[in-house]
Amino acid sequence: MNIELSEKEFRRLLDMAYIGNWILNSTRGDDRFEDYDLLQEKLFSLCPANGMRSLVQTWHGHIFPSKAYEDGGIHEAIADYEDAVFYNILAEELARRDLGLENEDPEDFGELALRMEDYLDEFEKNGLDTINIDI
Repeated sequence: MNIELSEKEFRRLLDMAYIGNWILNSTRGDDRFEDYDLLQEKLFSLCPANGMRSLVQTWHGHIFPSKAYEDGGIHEAIADYEDAVFYNILAEELARRDLGLENEDPEDFGELALRMEDYLDEFEKNGLDTINIDI
């Protein structure tokens, strides 16, 4: 299979592969999905031949994204995604708790959505500063 990509498209593909692999493997420790690591390596191995040598480094015979690549903003994009997911999950869990829906779905999602929106508004204004947990 051959795919024709512009330099910009190839760079975006690298970002998507890196982000996808990060989401799949960053928390797995030694139980990584190796096929995703290998595909990421295969894509990044094309960088030097395409004028993007600064995006890769070699370690123990394998090609990895370079520190320059990793420090170039990709982790900020991942962090923005993680924050959004965190707050959305927290809002839904708190709304479900408030409505007594921990183990079931509501008949009408409208009330759940409104309660979630209240929490999301609060998080937008104050982050986690107003969250209190009694232990």
